[in-house]
Amino acid sequence: MDRPEFVKERRQIAQDRMNTLFAPTYDEDWGSAISPSHREMLAKFLGLCPPDGLILDAACGTGKYFHAILESGRRVFGIDQAEAMLEKAQAKFPEVPLANIGMQEISVTGEYDAIICMDAMEYVSPEDWPLVLNNFHRALKQDGWLYLTSEIPGEGAVDEALKEGQVLGYPVVPGESVHKGGYHYYPTREQVQNWLAGAGFEIVEQSEGDEYWHLLTRRKNI
Repeated sequence: MDRPEFVKERRQIAQDRMNTLFAPTYDEDWGSAISPSHREMLAKFLGLCPPDGLILDAACGTGKYFHAILESGRRVFGIDQAEAMLEKAQAKFPEVPLANIGMQEISVTGEYDAIICMDAMEYVSPEDWPLVLNNFHRALKQDGWLYLTSEIPGEGAVDEALKEGQVLGYPVVPGESVHKGGYHYYPTREQVQNWLAGAGFEIVEQSEGDEYWHLLTRRKNI
């Protein structure tokens, strides 16, 4: 299996797992309570958005963050590549417009005042990180805001995952995990900072909590 085929396959597997394995019980397992660190940064993020602004929730899942956004007076548009997750979101929030597309397929220009991408970038390959961030930059209005998270792996997990992937014969790169048939990618801090800068984002505030690196960034004009 060559690298492009591997990346394509892993993305499809992640989508299938969300639709069949996680969607049926996602709200019961993960989709209700917002962790303290996410809630704190989300509140800061929302406070920076225009009072009636339109926010894109990229990889919105079952709409975990819709209530907080709507309660703040902002509008939200949700996208996700997993149709079953969107069906759950639509049942809970029939008033919220949704689209079944992935972050790699975002094509609009200057549409949103702000974007959140919560607990989802770990499913994006290193090849697609720049693509997704460039899509975010293009989709935002001038001086728009982006709040994203990057999962923090456990100590030694990255090295162990690389060895496991190599034993299985996959063309994995450092940071990738194919444990239990799924896919996660854990980039280094330097990689994320460089990709953000290259896509035209400035990190305004950052924090760590609940196994995630939280990044509040602002779109620069490039």
